[in-house]
Amino acid sequence: MQLVSVAAIAENRAIGKDGEVPWPHIEADVRQYRERVAGSPVILGRRTFDSMRDDLPGARQIVVSRSVDAVDVPTAVVADGVDSAIERAEEIAGENDTADTIDGDVPVYVLGGGAIYELFQPRLDRMVLSHVKGSYDGDTFYPAWDEAEWTVAEETAFDRFTLREWIRRGDGA
Repeated sequence: MQLVSVAAIAENRAIGKDGEVPWPHIEADVRQYRERVAGSPVILGRRTFDSMRDDLPGARQIVVSRSVDAVDVPTAVVADGVDSAIERAEEIAGENDTADTIDGDVPVYVLGGGAIYELFQPRLDRMVLSHVKGSYDGDTFYPAWDEAEWTVAEETAFDRFTLREWIRRGDGA
């Protein structure tokens, strides 16, 4: 299993404002994000899960929450913290032999919100970040990371954003 965060971030790391992205809609970014996570398990916080109920991402959802112990969606399970979410993700990834793989491992995508990104940051193997052009007013931000611990493995320029896949450096990097 590989733990991969996926986010769209502004130049000032803003990712949200009042429960929405703080920039005008970018269809190409939404499309690539949806295609990436479609068949895989995803980890997200309860508020992010609730905001996406009408169009849930991923094949299975692991909802991190200390305030609820169940959700009424058949594809979703609740975990009370990082360790239990990762345990659930490993179980689900082990059951999913049809998912796309990254270097032979099933990816499990971390989709936010801000507190969830912060909690999972030390455990990530990869980050797939849409770097949106410009700084925006926000109330939720993607956590800072030490670029010395990461390398950009792939980069694709789009009209209003650049998609970068960051890989955590191994001991030999």
